Amino acid sequence: MKKIKETKSSAFYQQQYRQRLREQGLIKKEVWILPEHTSTLLNIEKQLRVLTISKNSESNPKQQENDAMKKQVVWSVSELYQELASAELFHQGSASIELIDGVDACLHIIMHEYGDLPLFMSVSNQQIVVEALLWPVDIVKNENQINQEILYSRKLFPLSTIAIENSGDGTLNYIMYGALSASSLLSSIIYQLEILSDNVIKATEAYHNLLNID
Repeated sequence: MKKIKETKSSAFYQQQYRQRLREQGLIKKEVWILPEHTSTLLNIEKQLRVLTISKNSESNPKQQENDAMKKQVVWSVSELYQELASAELFHQGSASIELIDGVDACLHIIMHEYGDLPLFMSVSNQQIVVEALLWPVDIVKNENQINQEILYSRKLFPLSTIAIENSGDGTLNYIMYGALSASSLLSSIIYQLEILSDNVIKATEAYHNLLNID
Protein backbone atom coordinates (compact mmCIF):
# COMPACT_ATOMS: atom_id res chain seq x y z
CA MET A 1 0.00 0.00 0.00
CA LYS A 2 1.40 3.39 -0.97
CA LYS A 3 1.86 5.63 2.04
CA ILE A 4 2.57 9.23 2.94
CA LYS A 5 5.71 9.50 5.06
CA GLU A 6 4.64 9.44 8.70
CA THR A 7 7.06 9.78 11.61
CA LYS A 8 4.68 10.02 14.56
CA SER A 9 3.81 6.85 16.47
CA SER A 10 0.41 6.00 17.93
CA ALA A 11 1.53 7.45 21.29
CA PHE A 12 1.29 10.95 19.81
CA TYR A 13 -2.25 10.37 18.59
CA GLN A 14 -3.16 8.79 21.91
CA GLN A 15 -2.22 12.05 23.64
CA GLN A 16 -4.23 14.09 21.14
CA TYR A 17 -7.17 11.72 21.53
CA ARG A 18 -7.15 12.00 25.32
CA GLN A 19 -7.12 15.78 25.02
CA ARG A 20 -10.20 15.69 22.76
CA LEU A 21 -12.01 13.46 25.25
CA ARG A 22 -11.24 15.94 28.04
CA GLU A 23 -12.54 18.78 25.90
CA GLN A 24 -15.79 16.84 25.51
CA GLY A 25 -16.12 16.70 29.30
CA LEU A 26 -15.20 13.03 29.61
CA ILE A 27 -12.98 11.75 32.42
CA LYS A 28 -10.87 8.62 32.80
CA LYS A 29 -11.74 6.23 35.64
CA GLU A 30 -9.67 3.18 36.61
CA VAL A 31 -11.58 0.02 37.47
CA TRP A 32 -10.59 -3.46 38.62
CA ILE A 33 -12.37 -6.42 37.05
CA LEU A 34 -11.90 -10.10 36.37
CA PRO A 35 -10.22 -10.80 32.99
CA GLU A 36 -13.29 -12.56 31.62
CA HIS A 37 -15.32 -9.36 31.98
CA THR A 38 -13.02 -7.26 29.76
CA SER A 39 -15.22 -7.31 26.67
CA THR A 40 -18.29 -6.44 28.78
CA LEU A 41 -16.53 -3.42 30.23
CA LEU A 42 -15.49 -2.21 26.78
CA ASN A 43 -19.10 -2.39 25.62
CA ILE A 44 -20.30 -0.48 28.69
CA GLU A 45 -17.66 2.20 28.12
CA LYS A 46 -18.83 2.74 24.55
CA GLN A 47 -22.45 3.02 25.69
CA LEU A 48 -21.54 5.69 28.23
CA ARG A 49 -19.83 7.88 25.64
CA VAL A 50 -21.52 10.16 23.17
CA LEU A 51 -23.15 8.22 20.32
CA THR A 52 -20.72 7.70 17.46
CA ILE A 53 -21.36 9.08 14.02
CA SER A 54 -21.65 5.58 12.66
CA LYS A 55 -24.66 4.97 14.93
CA ASN A 56 -26.20 8.24 13.79
CA SER A 57 -25.77 7.20 10.18
CA GLU A 58 -27.58 3.93 10.86
CA SER A 59 -30.73 5.93 11.65
CA ASN A 60 -30.26 8.16 8.62
CA PRO A 61 -32.77 7.16 5.89
CA LYS A 62 -30.50 8.50 3.14
CA GLN A 63 -27.59 6.39 4.41
CA GLN A 64 -29.80 3.30 4.55
CA GLU A 65 -30.90 3.94 0.98
CA ASN A 66 -27.29 4.30 -0.17
CA ASP A 67 -26.39 1.07 1.63
CA ALA A 68 -29.17 -0.80 -0.12
CA MET A 69 -28.02 0.48 -3.50
CA LYS A 70 -24.39 -0.38 -2.82
CA LYS A 71 -24.96 -3.81 -1.32
CA GLN A 72 -23.85 -5.76 -4.39
CA VAL A 73 -21.17 -3.31 -5.56
CA VAL A 74 -17.50 -4.32 -5.49
CA TRP A 75 -15.82 -1.10 -4.48
CA SER A 76 -12.89 0.53 -6.24
CA VAL A 77 -10.67 3.07 -4.46
CA SER A 78 -12.08 5.96 -6.50
CA GLU A 79 -15.68 4.92 -5.81
CA LEU A 80 -14.95 4.65 -2.09
CA TYR A 81 -13.41 8.11 -2.14
CA GLN A 82 -16.49 9.64 -3.72
CA GLU A 83 -18.95 7.95 -1.37
CA LEU A 84 -16.93 8.43 1.82
CA ALA A 85 -16.27 12.10 1.07
CA SER A 86 -20.01 12.76 1.16
CA ALA A 87 -20.67 10.59 4.24
CA GLU A 88 -21.62 12.25 7.51
CA LEU A 89 -18.33 11.34 9.20
CA PHE A 90 -16.41 13.45 6.67
CA HIS A 91 -19.10 15.99 5.83
CA GLN A 92 -19.29 17.11 9.49
CA GLY A 93 -15.52 17.45 9.76
CA SER A 94 -14.90 14.56 12.16
CA ALA A 95 -12.54 13.10 9.54
CA SER A 96 -10.94 14.16 6.27
CA ILE A 97 -10.04 12.10 3.24
CA GLU A 98 -7.57 12.29 0.35
CA LEU A 99 -7.19 10.08 -2.71
CA ILE A 100 -3.58 9.07 -3.38
CA ASP A 101 -3.65 8.10 -7.04
CA GLY A 102 -1.18 5.83 -8.82
CA VAL A 103 -0.48 2.17 -9.45
CA ASP A 104 -1.21 1.32 -5.81
CA ALA A 105 -3.95 3.87 -5.24
CA CYS A 106 -5.21 4.26 -1.68
CA LEU A 107 -7.10 6.62 0.57
CA HIS A 108 -5.36 8.72 3.22
CA ILE A 109 -7.86 9.35 6.02
CA ILE A 110 -7.34 11.60 9.03
CA MET A 111 -9.55 10.77 12.02
CA HIS A 112 -9.79 14.15 13.76
CA GLU A 113 -11.82 12.80 16.67
CA TYR A 114 -8.91 10.46 17.47
CA GLY A 115 -6.15 13.04 17.71
CA ASP A 116 -5.79 13.40 13.91
CA LEU A 117 -4.85 9.73 13.62
CA PRO A 118 -3.91 8.84 10.00
CA LEU A 119 -5.35 5.72 8.40
CA PHE A 120 -4.72 4.22 4.97
CA MET A 121 -7.34 2.31 3.01
CA SER A 122 -6.75 0.16 -0.07
CA VAL A 123 -8.76 -2.28 -2.17
CA SER A 124 -7.21 -5.47 -3.55
CA ASN A 125 -7.98 -9.18 -3.91
CA GLN A 126 -11.69 -8.61 -3.26
CA GLN A 127 -11.08 -7.01 0.11
CA ILE A 128 -10.77 -3.58 1.68
CA VAL A 129 -7.84 -3.13 4.04
CA VAL A 130 -7.57 -0.26 6.53
CA GLU A 131 -4.37 0.16 8.51
CA ALA A 132 -2.63 2.47 10.96
CA LEU A 133 0.90 2.80 12.26
CA LEU A 134 1.33 1.79 15.89
CA TRP A 135 5.06 2.22 16.64
CA PRO A 136 8.52 1.36 15.24
CA VAL A 137 9.95 -1.98 16.29
CA ASP A 138 13.10 -0.26 17.55
CA ILE A 139 11.29 1.48 20.44
CA VAL A 140 10.07 -1.83 21.88
CA LYS A 141 11.85 -2.79 25.12
CA ASN A 142 11.54 -6.55 24.65
CA GLU A 143 10.18 -7.76 21.31
CA ASN A 144 9.46 -11.30 22.48
CA GLN A 145 7.55 -10.04 25.49
CA ILE A 146 5.37 -7.60 23.57
CA ASN A 147 4.65 -10.17 20.86
CA GLN A 148 3.48 -12.59 23.51
CA GLU A 149 1.31 -9.92 25.12
CA ILE A 150 -0.25 -9.11 21.75
CA LEU A 151 -1.13 -12.76 21.16
CA TYR A 152 -2.69 -13.10 24.61
CA SER A 153 -4.74 -9.92 24.34
CA ARG A 154 -5.84 -10.10 20.70
CA LYS A 155 -9.52 -10.39 21.70
CA LEU A 156 -9.39 -6.93 23.29
CA PHE A 157 -9.33 -5.32 19.84
CA PRO A 158 -12.36 -6.51 17.85
CA LEU A 159 -12.15 -6.48 14.05
CA SER A 160 -8.46 -5.55 14.18
CA THR A 161 -5.15 -7.37 13.89
CA ILE A 162 -1.62 -6.32 14.87
CA ALA A 163 1.30 -7.16 12.58
CA ILE A 164 4.86 -6.13 11.74
CA GLU A 165 5.44 -4.51 8.36
CA ASN A 166 8.47 -3.27 6.43
CA SER A 167 7.90 0.39 5.53
CA GLY A 168 9.97 0.06 2.35
CA ASP A 169 13.03 1.94 3.63
CA GLY A 170 14.14 -0.93 5.85
CA THR A 171 12.26 0.30 8.92
CA LEU A 172 10.07 -2.25 10.67
CA ASN A 173 6.86 -1.02 12.27
CA TYR A 174 4.02 -2.51 14.24
CA ILE A 175 0.75 -1.76 12.49
CA MET A 176 -2.89 -2.43 13.23
CA TYR A 177 -5.26 -3.25 10.42
CA GLY A 178 -8.76 -4.42 9.65
CA ALA A 179 -10.15 -6.10 6.53
CA LEU A 180 -13.60 -6.23 4.97
CA SER A 181 -15.15 -7.64 1.84
CA ALA A 182 -14.80 -5.32 -1.16
CA SER A 183 -18.61 -5.43 -1.43
CA SER A 184 -19.25 -4.33 2.16
CA LEU A 185 -21.93 -1.77 2.97
CA LEU A 186 -20.72 1.80 3.30
CA SER A 187 -21.89 1.94 6.92
CA SER A 188 -19.78 -1.16 7.69
CA ILE A 189 -16.73 0.49 6.14
CA ILE A 190 -17.26 3.63 8.21
CA TYR A 191 -17.68 1.51 11.32
CA GLN A 192 -14.36 -0.22 10.54
CA LEU A 193 -12.65 3.19 10.38
CA GLU A 194 -14.01 4.12 13.79
CA ILE A 195 -13.37 0.80 15.51
CA LEU A 196 -9.81 0.62 14.16
CA SER A 197 -9.11 4.15 15.40
CA ASP A 198 -10.46 3.28 18.82
CA ASN A 199 -8.40 0.08 18.92
CA VAL A 200 -5.18 1.93 18.03
CA ILE A 201 -5.66 4.18 21.05
CA LYS A 202 -6.47 1.24 23.31
CA ALA A 203 -3.46 -0.76 22.08
CA THR A 204 -1.12 2.13 22.84
CA GLU A 205 -2.54 2.32 26.36
CA ALA A 206 -2.34 -1.46 26.83
CA TYR A 207 1.31 -1.80 25.76
CA HIS A 208 2.65 1.59 26.86
CA ASN A 209 4.84 0.07 29.59
CA LEU A 210 6.56 -2.16 27.05
CA LEU A 211 7.66 0.77 24.88
CA ASN A 212 10.43 3.32 25.24
CA ILE A 213 8.10 6.32 25.16
CA ASP A 214 8.55 9.44 27.24
